[in-house]
Amino acid sequence: MDEASWFLISEGSKEDDSMTSSSAPARKAFIGIAGLIGVRKSTLAKSLGEHLDLPVYYEPVSDNEYLADFYRDTARYSFAMQVYLLNRRFNQHQEIIWRDRGAVQDRTIYEDSIFARVLVESKLMNARDYETYVSLFRNMSNFMCRPTAIVYLDASPQTSFDRIQQRSRGVESGIELTYLQRLHREYEAFIGDISKIIPVIRVPWEEFVNVEKVADAVTREMASANYMRQVEL
Repeated sequence: MDEASWFLISEGSKEDDSMTSSSAPARKAFIGIAGLIGVRKSTLAKSLGEHLDLPVYYEPVSDNEYLADFYRDTARYSFAMQVYLLNRRFNQHQEIIWRDRGAVQDRTIYEDSIFARVLVESKLMNARDYETYVSLFRNMSNFMCRPTAIVYLDASPQTSFDRIQQRSRGVESGIELTYLQRLHREYEAFIGDISKIIPVIRVPWEEFVNVEKVADAVTREMASANYMRQVEL
């Protein structure tokens, strides 16, 4: 297994048939929403949760204690930020499993590895910290069950950049297009790898479409998604 795939499989990883089976009822499905910064994952997560009557677990933003510091001095706070997010998403992931009601999660725990790799490549996180982060994830993954499916919102780095500018979150003002291009490259590799073990439903997201239409497509495809699927909207 190459380095890019370390997050996919751990010898102790659990697979809960009730959550990952293609026959799992939508009312108990665990659906992760994946995609670049700014693509409006939260918008779809909210609509999908309402459509399927599932609770929604949002990405920590307003209550993220490290976010402002991370964007102000990325190199200094990169490791702390990644560990903080890993811990928060692990808590969400486990709560979804334990409650056994299904849920929609706004960004999955698996995606954090993409950001960590880009930080290392950009020399904003040192190799020692990265290896510690990888080891921590591997240990935590021994206690994680897999989601029913991941919905990947496919949008270009330029589209992501434009939407970040439009929403005007102060802490995101320093995000550069080159950073999003690196993330997008890693996302494409990530989606190709993780679709081997978790069904991925790829949704074209360059232009916003009726979210109910997307929810219907995702519901339809989820029943038979056992590999990468591109939905027609």
